[in-house]
Amino acid sequence: MKLLVTGGCGFIGSNFIKRMFKTHPAYKIVNLDKLTYCGNPENLRDIERDLRYTFIKGDICDRKIVDKAINGCDAVINFAAESHVDRSIEDASAFIRTNIHGVYTLLESAKKHNIKRFIQISTDETYGSIRKGSFKETSLLHPNSPYSAAKAGGDHLALAYYTTFKLPVIVTRSSNNFGPYQYPEKVIPLFITNLLANKKVPLYGDGMNVRDWLYVFDNCSAIDLILHKGKIGEIYNIGGSFEIPNIELTKIILKFLGKTDKMINYVSDRMGHDRRYSLDSTKVRKLGWKPSKSFDTAIKETINWYKANTTWWQKLK
Repeated sequence: MKLLVTGGCGFIGSNFIKRMFKTHPAYKIVNLDKLTYCGNPENLRDIERDLRYTFIKGDICDRKIVDKAINGCDAVINFAAESHVDRSIEDASAFIRTNIHGVYTLLESAKKHNIKRFIQISTDETYGSIRKGSFKETSLLHPNSPYSAAKAGGDHLALAYYTTFKLPVIVTRSSNNFGPYQYPEKVIPLFITNLLANKKVPLYGDGMNVRDWLYVFDNCSAIDLILHKGKIGEIYNIGGSFEIPNIELTKIILKFLGKTDKMINYVSDRMGHDRRYSLDSTKVRKLGWKPSKSFDTAIKETINWYKANTTWWQKLK
């Protein structure tokens, strides 16, 4: 099988490409990435000379480049996205362009080239906030940030192409990912790298916003499974089943790094800040998936990775 992976130099995309070469050694992968600020070629430095791997620098909104990249591929896995909520609040234009128009461009090209599978990678944030219980794939979407609204738009568009054109689309929505190679603007790598540099960590509001945390390797294994065994036209939630308030997450990181609560800097809350995310992952578990490691083990491995790779993140700070 030959895959087109978009956004493959990003956090989840790069981890996914590495996994696919390990678990499916006969596969070939084309990586189409615009190399925006969070697209880092160093994430894939160890495979850049692999004959199974092809890199194309380009924008998923550029139809000519997309057609070139997709030619001869069997499946598309679309990780390419603008994804930082704070940046979307400052200026939503790039989010609308990439997360909606970019998806449209990919869908049109996939239709033209008779792609066998199109996996649209999305987020639990499209559902909005939930006080009790967990979101199922049938839950209505209620995005509350420009980022999540743009992602929801791309999801709807992809599923509409399934209904209208019978394009073999599947949508995955995962909870908050963490792990190696995550750009240090997201909360876990931001807090780890700040503390390693002996800087305080900025905690929004009262710190009681709840997130469900998913190790990136587990998300990649779920996407791999869905690519091969998922049902066309369906949505699959991928949750880590570890919900925790941000203040408790912060204290866990502080403890692992031998720091005290004095390193917490409480800052004004984010506008429109979702209070709690929670996913029901029963559907993907029925395919045979489950998280491979406990949160304690995964966060320890993540912290140790950032400790061991200071040259990777210091230039990004």
